[in-house]
Amino acid sequence: MKQPQITLYGIPNCDTVKKARAWLSERSLEYVFHDFKKQGISLEQLRAWCETLGVDQVLNRKGTTWHALTPTQQETASNFESALRLMQEHTSLIKRPVVAWSYGDAPKLTVGFSPVIWAQHCNS
Repeated sequence: MKQPQITLYGIPNCDTVKKARAWLSERSLEYVFHDFKKQGISLEQLRAWCETLGVDQVLNRKGTTWHALTPTQQETASNFESALRLMQEHTSLIKRPVVAWSYGDAPKLTVGFSPVIWAQHCNS
């Protein structure tokens, strides 16, 4: 079985991202890590994720970054384009990790860390 090409998007100090990276490493799965804080994220990438998964699956409304926003900023997130710009400006608003699992075709996306779901992707 061929390993998928894996790109893990997140921030290195996030506990969930740390668990995800450890899980991949424990299984000797190669992956590319894309650090939102250092590398940013393009509006096009965010648009593709949100069109595929939905804004509610990508935008983290439970974290400290969301709660630090003004009510006016939070309200703008109800508009698709404004939500994208808000996530691009405040990358900590993106749920983590986002993983692209590519098998030579269009990547399949997951958000968050789930060993059960991830094992399915690695055994596809």
